[in-house]
Amino acid sequence: MHYRTFGKLDWQPSALGFGAMRLPTVDNDPAQIDEAEATRMVRYAIDHGVNYVDTAYPYHREHSEPFLGRALQDGYRQRVKLATKMPCWLIKKTADFDRYLDEQLERLQTDHVDFYLLHGLNVERWPAMRDLEVLPWAEGALADGRIGYLGFSFHDQYQVFQDIVDATDLWTFCQIQYNFMDVEYQAGTKGLKYAAEKGLAVVVMEPLRGGRLTKSVPPAVQEIWDSAPAGTSSANRSPAEWALQWVWNQAEVSVVLSGMSRMEHVVQNVESASRSGVGTLANE
Repeated sequence: MHYRTFGKLDWQPSALGFGAMRLPTVDNDPAQIDEAEATRMVRYAIDHGVNYVDTAYPYHREHSEPFLGRALQDGYRQRVKLATKMPCWLIKKTADFDRYLDEQLERLQTDHVDFYLLHGLNVERWPAMRDLEVLPWAEGALADGRIGYLGFSFHDQYQVFQDIVDATDLWTFCQIQYNFMDVEYQAGTKGLKYAAEKGLAVVVMEPLRGGRLTKSVPPAVQEIWDSAPAGTSSANRSPAEWALQWVWNQAEVSVVLSGMSRMEHVVQNVESASRSGVGTLANE
């Protein structure tokens, strides 16, 4: 596993982070996680160097956090930084901040969340959270140790992203959708670079656009990939590896999340991460 930098923190995240949003299920029911297989996958990733695990309150119809609370037993919780997200759309009053965080800690069977994000901030959700004084509340949660660092995940236009980044010095990190098709979508490359310049770590979600970048590759694109010189590390890459390596190639990226639903995805992505690095792709 290769390790990267995480903003201003003196801690190195694994290039690959485990996203617990697309775990294997029973009968294609998102609420029924195949617990034995999902636990095997999570623990395999950690045993092979993954040290960042990401979940959120609503994932798998609210079953992802309780699942991870069980999967990270037997010493695995101590080997990772755990990230989860406040369900901002459910917050109606200031008291709800404590209510949901405490519920999440109970679900996760832990006394603290290493990285806590305000989930899915946008032009409407951010002012609502700000006006309920989420930042003073977060200072208290940081002080009492229930959360280690504060961040946010984002889905909106670049200017909204910049405004949120600039709103407070409490942010340690942010999470954005980013892949080779989304360089000008939402935060995009401009947002990636802006956050990094401000000292924030940047966690990337949807590096494969939910798997869509691995299917129906246009012939013109495949032709470019096939032109990679034989005998080089870039020859015969799968579409998934091309997409992941493109993100890992950029110095501003701290960790790339993958929502893996089969063990073969975990094995392949761990191997891809071991081949990753800044500047590993030529301009061509």
